[in-house]
Amino acid sequence: MDLHFGDSKPTDDERAAVDALLGPPDSSWEGAARDEMRAVDLRWARGGREARDRRDLLLPGLHAINDRVGWISEGALDYLCRRLTVPPAEAYGVATFYAMFSVKPRPATVLHVCTDLACAAAGAAELCAGVEARLGLGSGVSVERSPCLGLCERAPAALAIRAGDPVRTAVSAPASVEAAVLAASSPDSAPEEPPAVMAVPQAGDASLTLLGRVGVVDPSSLDDYRAHGGYTALRRAFALGPAGVIREVTDSGLLGRGGAAFPTGRKWQATASQPDHPHYLVCNADESEPGTFKDRVVMEGDPYALVEAMTIAAYATGAHQGYLYLRGEYPRALERMSRAIAQARARGLLGDDVLGQGYAFDIEIRRGAGAYICGEETALFNSIEGYRGEPRSKPPFPVEKGLFGKPTVENNVETLVNVLPILTMGAEAYAAVGTGRSTGPKLFCVSGSVARPGIYEVPFGATLGELLTLAGVREGLRAVLLGGAAGGFVRPDELDVPLTFEGTREAGTTLGSGVVMAFDDTVPLPRLLLRIAEFFRDESCGQCVPCRVGTVRQEEALSRIVERTGAAAADDIALLREVGRAMRDASICGLGQTAWNAVESAIDRLGAYE
Repeated sequence: MDLHFGDSKPTDDERAAVDALLGPPDSSWEGAARDEMRAVDLRWARGGREARDRRDLLLPGLHAINDRVGWISEGALDYLCRRLTVPPAEAYGVATFYAMFSVKPRPATVLHVCTDLACAAAGAAELCAGVEARLGLGSGVSVERSPCLGLCERAPAALAIRAGDPVRTAVSAPASVEAAVLAASSPDSAPEEPPAVMAVPQAGDASLTLLGRVGVVDPSSLDDYRAHGGYTALRRAFALGPAGVIREVTDSGLLGRGGAAFPTGRKWQATASQPDHPHYLVCNADESEPGTFKDRVVMEGDPYALVEAMTIAAYATGAHQGYLYLRGEYPRALERMSRAIAQARARGLLGDDVLGQGYAFDIEIRRGAGAYICGEETALFNSIEGYRGEPRSKPPFPVEKGLFGKPTVENNVETLVNVLPILTMGAEAYAAVGTGRSTGPKLFCVSGSVARPGIYEVPFGATLGELLTLAGVREGLRAVLLGGAAGGFVRPDELDVPLTFEGTREAGTTLGSGVVMAFDDTVPLPRLLLRIAEFFRDESCGQCVPCRVGTVRQEEALSRIVERTGAAAADDIALLREVGRAMRDASICGLGQTAWNAVESAIDRLGAYE
């Protein structure tokens, strides 16, 4: 592809997919047939700036084509580029950035089989081999090894996507060869997914704050949500006013739950005080860290809570437009959130006059397409705007120049839903939960070698051992990974680590987004570390040299020593340390800065290659 349009033409299906999103073209400048528009087009050119202002529809357009046909042909890409006045080379760069898209022909049905940490420990390699043997060549199904699908509590997992109008999906988890083949062969006949409450072992516990409605409230019913306390927090927000809401959030001590632990009140205040307008709100629901699935459970089990929380955050920061950036691998969360937003809009809880208070706010869902790096806030902004999801250099920070160059507040799902209890119970009562520097309840994603994997809600300050006791840790525990692939390992004799931001930091590890993966002595640790290195190599956006080259060198070294120990591995371990320091010190964003963490902790704390 280059900067010029080619001669390839879209098929009728491809044209229909794009036109369903953008509407029919107004002129041949936008892709209409020239013979039909000649008389009009000879007088003036239309489109131009108006079309370029719709650049942010590039990612939805790629999704539309991929959903309808299963891959993105040159003709389809060319047509979409004409409609949006985007150079084909740039659009090609975007289309090839995401793992869920293909610019080469492939069958209409794609079966994504997760091969990441939890699934690898649960037999993903055997599952892939069995599925490929059963389906064979010419089956009309493309089997693709996938990074984490966010179904770690039901590992191993598979996701089938069949292109068409409409696109059909089926999840198989825990997947057997027979169940995965059925999902791929006949998505409509596959067994229905278990309800979200099955991922909450504590369901029914009256002490739950963030998960209390999951399994109790019908996630499709706005009336049921309101009958269980829904929209009480928004009414209090309107009574307090924007400054009052920010003061409550600040006094509560709420820290961001995505891993960075930045004070939420400070972020909101910094955005609200910016004179430049409009302001935007972005909810980051692209939880792609291996082992993380808490946001999915909240969106599937209590979707209206997120709609209400986003409305409060927008009101406090002066935003009138919100974007929910949702993982492309979460079809049920997409369905639940789409319904919740539509119902809230129909009932006056979104739109031009929210709750009759004269405040306008609405939410638009944007789907990701399989890029871990888009969990970084500025990469996410680029993705929404129709560019490659590459992180931006800071400063300026998002509160000054974020989405579309305007002041933007970005929070993840868990952070936002914490705002509801802050407003209903009060900042002082909320701050009394947890510890002085880590306040409130925290959601942990527990998976691996435990009897009851799932989402657990505990107050900050509980120990790792207490959490694993709730989950039923199995005999033969070898190691626990905190924080996911970007986190660190701890030993079985270190389970007294307090689960707080400061406690894990003092223990030389990280809390991250709340991933807790337990591995027993049946899991080959060197191969697990190699899978982590492969993950970071695949997910590096390639923008900066330390990460682009370092992740490759890390994988190469781990590949060489995967079967070696002791003195035979010493030279490669020394190389790993040097490469790891370079990535940590010089990478632009957190991906490169943390890509060495888990490997380093496994070498130093677990003696992985001794």
